[in-house]
Amino acid sequence: MTSPQQYVQDKAAASGSSFYYAFMFLPPQRRAAITAFYAFCREVDDVVDETHDAQLAATKLAWWRQEVARAFDGQPSHPVMTALMPLTAEFDIEVRHLDAVIEGCQMDLDQTRYLDYPGLQRYCHLVAGLVGEVASNIFGHTSPATTEYAHRLGQAMQLTNIIRDVGDDARRGRIYLPLSELQQFDVKAHELLKRESPWGYSERFQALMCFQAERAHRLYDEALALLPEADRQAQKPGLMMANIYRTLLHEIEADGFQVLHQRTSLTPLRKLWIAVRTHWRGR
Repeated sequence: MTSPQQYVQDKAAASGSSFYYAFMFLPPQRRAAITAFYAFCREVDDVVDETHDAQLAATKLAWWRQEVARAFDGQPSHPVMTALMPLTAEFDIEVRHLDAVIEGCQMDLDQTRYLDYPGLQRYCHLVAGLVGEVASNIFGHTSPATTEYAHRLGQAMQLTNIIRDVGDDARRGRIYLPLSELQQFDVKAHELLKRESPWGYSERFQALMCFQAERAHRLYDEALALLPEADRQAQKPGLMMANIYRTLLHEIEADGFQVLHQRTSLTPLRKLWIAVRTHWRGR
């Protein structure tokens, strides 16, 4: 029978995420905590991505809310929560953090469009900013500024995901790019959903995507400027993730934002190399 610890390890490894490569450099106890927390995020996110019936997905998210409450009352039933709970007190992981992840995924069920950037920021705060906060707690920090750095970095990485996944999201009927900005660049929602040429990679679309990428780069820069020198060593796994994600963003830009018909990714070897290089250089 698979132990809860092996379950979360397998869940994290199977995702192929950039996060997994940063976990490898952590001490065992911190690695166990971030792996269990990441497995929780994957479980909840998979409810939305893999359950095609919205009502069933909502029922599953409601179950997860109950499971989180039970777990913090000392009665976890899912292997992810069984693995995570012994580590929550040590690394300041609270109910509100887990509930925020669930709330963000609920937004994916309830909302397929965002009118403006402040609306999108709220979503990014739930699914990425607070996740960054938990990660920074697990990695270790001494300054409140590091929490703000983690929030800003989480949002930058989420915007990178949104840029990468424009085509994949369109297939699911979702548009995360703010509608006010589509209007600003004269890109129509129905054009995004169709993902068709010749309009697809028009100058209008390119200008829109450049605007999105510039915002993400600005957030990366702001995040790194907030990170205190005293916490830089401890937060090295976050810097690894930032470098992997920013390299991905550079690749998408260099490829002319060909995101409607393909999903740009980095090879596992390249992700590992970026993580190792960041570990050596410390930035």
